[in-house]
Amino acid sequence: MSTVEYEIKNTAELRHAEDAMRMAELEGMRPLPRISIHAFCESEELQRTMERCSNDRRMSKVSMRVTSGGIAAAANMFAGAPTPNLIILETRATSSSLLSELAPLASVCDPSTKVIVVGYHNDISLYRELIRNGISEYMVQPVGMADLMSALAAIFVDPDAEPLGRSIAFIGAKGGVGSSTIAHNCAFGISRLFSTETILADLDLPYGTANIDFDQDPTQGIAEAVYAPERLDEVFLDRLLTKCSEHLSLLAAPSILDRSYDFEGQAFQPVLDVLQRSAPVTVLDVPHAWSEWTRSVLGSVDEVVICASPDLANLRNTKNMMDALRKMRPNDKAPHLILNQVGMPKRPEITPSDFCEPLETDPIAIIPFDSNLFGTAANSGRMISEMDAKSPTAETFSQLAHIVTGRIAVKKAKKGGLLGLLKRK
Repeated sequence: MSTVEYEIKNTAELRHAEDAMRMAELEGMRPLPRISIHAFCESEELQRTMERCSNDRRMSKVSMRVTSGGIAAAANMFAGAPTPNLIILETRATSSSLLSELAPLASVCDPSTKVIVVGYHNDISLYRELIRNGISEYMVQPVGMADLMSALAAIFVDPDAEPLGRSIAFIGAKGGVGSSTIAHNCAFGISRLFSTETILADLDLPYGTANIDFDQDPTQGIAEAVYAPERLDEVFLDRLLTKCSEHLSLLAAPSILDRSYDFEGQAFQPVLDVLQRSAPVTVLDVPHAWSEWTRSVLGSVDEVVICASPDLANLRNTKNMMDALRKMRPNDKAPHLILNQVGMPKRPEITPSDFCEPLETDPIAIIPFDSNLFGTAANSGRMISEMDAKSPTAETFSQLAHIVTGRIAVKKAKKGGLLGLLKRK
């Protein structure tokens, strides 16, 4: 390898590492509030960056508009129209002329409008002069998505606000694959292993089983929350929760068919917002469905876990779901995969390696079929670790609790192993 090739390789690896670090910083970023942003871009690179930002789940409440042009285009447009909450301006103007070029825009801007200038001159004196004149931020090209998102958060997210809890959604690739059972055991494990306040929300209103699995019979639950969003706050939510253990609370589904459960796309968003403010970890048991509201839930959470059994229908559905979620969540990690009910007697199965090859991912767990252990636990209203804490399946759920909460990073799976290689952070 030549010296030039070596330097290019090292530079590329360094940039990749820096991008990975910035993306990791975004994982803990709070969603932006409901604001309007208008970006004026002179380059295709910034237009692509703005498009990536607009597709990020943390920008779901933001109204974004992108226009080709620079400062003059913005001044002309807002001469006869109200300005948005934030204007992003790309300009190639020199340090000596930039402030004079901004003057026509300043004369038509609303006083509350924030402005970010993206320029091409790395000049600390210019930066200080712009900040002194009311510009919120000056950024130098090339500007990455993570850099721009961090700048937006610095302007519009309250630094003193309490951090949001982590949200983890479990969904089955097919009905009957045990997604709910896995979600319930993981929630129990998270609360017990880490002594962390955890809320388990059963979103399967007509057929939810969380109350049965934990041997609870609550009179209220998630139905009261989703049908009365105007009343929903931390105090109201606390009245709806059922205590399952010292650190685990349940937001139970009614599991009755006294009405039809048809929801609009954002119906569960107020519930999710309050849940994330109320506990460090929220586990969502999402029913096997593909509707506007399930897409909205899966698109807004921190982690998605798909549970599947090793047959052809599950493989097709898992592939479709992963493709859709990668497109919906382009700036997030790919969904986790759990293979469940593996080794069921007399059932033809696809081997884990053949199942995972077209998915381009490795499972974070392979859970063997054990009708006696799971059936006994379900019928007695207990979790697997309560039934047999030393069983391999209980250990698997313990490892899953570490993985989905980010306490263990998953590396490439070993052949024949139940879990991938685990690297403790």
